[in-house]
Amino acid sequence: MKAPAVIASLILLTGAGAVAEENLLYDFADQEVAVEWTAINDVVMGGVSSGGISATENGTLVFAGNVSLENNGGFASARSRPRQWDLGSYSGIEIRVLGDGKRYKLNLRADSAFDGIMYRVPFETREGEWQTLRFPFSEFRASFRGRAVPQAPPLDPARVASFGLLISDKQAGPFRLELAWIGAFSEPNAD
Repeated sequence: MKAPAVIASLILLTGAGAVAEENLLYDFADQEVAVEWTAINDVVMGGVSSGGISATENGTLVFAGNVSLENNGGFASARSRPRQWDLGSYSGIEIRVLGDGKRYKLNLRADSAFDGIMYRVPFETREGEWQTLRFPFSEFRASFRGRAVPQAPPLDPARVASFGLLISDKQAGPFRLELAWIGAFSEPNAD
């Protein structure tokens, strides 16, 4: 099994017409990349939510399941296997998703510990519509077990160790989020 590598560097035209360089980190068209991801649901604390990760024949990764509020549960998540990503020369993370109209969080961890502080940013999806979403590193906020950690240092992009997805916030019921890729982007220098 090969580890996901930096797949390609691309030059894309942004909506404002400026050129931004971007780096593809996870290209889910390579089905071997899906084995780098695993589900972690509220069963770790007694809940009964279900969620899983699967590769599709269309070259995407699907994070899907059912969130239950029973037994004080209420979340499903998935995360990548830890590895060292030095993203210090980039401005943020960009993802291409097909959503279900629910709210999710993109999580980044700065170490390989199973439990600990993560940095997250929420995002809304539009049901049945592909979206490309950009998140500057400055928008990620520290969290520990769902609670804000305001005294934590800001995310250091040079120390990103893993990526994750989360659905929570009492959104009971089925969910489905499809990902085409995850990349890092750089904004052109503003002079």
